[in-house]
Amino acid sequence: RREYLTIEELNKLVKTPCSSDILKRAALFSALTGLRFSDIQKMVWGEIEYIKGQGYLLNFRQKKTQGVETLPISEQAYTLLGERQSATEKVFKGLFYSAYTNRQLSQWIKEAGITKKITFHCFRHTFATLQLIEGTDIYTVSKMLGHREIKTTQIYAKVVDDAKREAANKIKLDID
Repeated sequence: RREYLTIEELNKLVKTPCSSDILKRAALFSALTGLRFSDIQKMVWGEIEYIKGQGYLLNFRQKKTQGVETLPISEQAYTLLGERQSATEKVFKGLFYSAYTNRQLSQWIKEAGITKKITFHCFRHTFATLQLIEGTDIYTVSKMLGHREIKTTQIYAKVVDDAKREAANKIKLDID
């Protein structure tokens, strides 16, 4: 089972201070874009462009698959990036994967009152799951995640089916 955050839990994190501002912004950026930690970490300003009438786009090569991707990103996601720098400058300069970073992440999640076991990768799961819950078709979600095969994305559809089952069981009548 892939752990993910609800929209309510994400909003709790937005309101909860984190000891690392860069980690907080990177995690929320992942939840809004579905990007992996490795791709967020290596992202440079030159990969982000604004096209009038289309908005912001991220043009990058996925570290894991080496696939070249063009990913639309929301205005809200763009605001998490901070002040624009030179093209070769890393967007999340100073973001590193370490045991210390993981402790900061765990502490932030705990302080938000979330008891789930959440790793950075769960923000990617959150993006995929929330997109499907909100009605985005699985093909579009698959493309946004950069999956080569739709069956990889279908794992998230299973989570959504579980959520639907849970929702269906919430309404109970006093029938004997």
